[in-house]
Amino acid sequence: MTLQVELVSAEAKVWSGSARMVIARTVEGEIGVLTGHEPTLALLAPGQITIRGEGGESVIAQVEDGGFLSVDHDRVTVVADTATLASGSAR
Repeated sequence: MTLQVELVSAEAKVWSGSARMVIARTVEGEIGVLTGHEPTLALLAPGQITIRGEGGESVIAQVEDGGFLSVDHDRVTVVADTATLASGSAR
């Protein structure tokens, strides 16, 4: 099973696709999300978000000003004020 992930900023969709795991920094510490994760709503802290793809590749995004992360039924939505993909990460 996989997660359906959508990462958006205030300006545009940054990344969307399937993943095995999402790791994000929240105001309460790091969170790792796998399939079957309980429903969660968390405030993001500035830092990196790592999205591990089905084939082992990683997409890394930098969140500058916070936002929130929502998990529900194997869907992860990350809404950030500002988010940019690290160089070498696929769109």
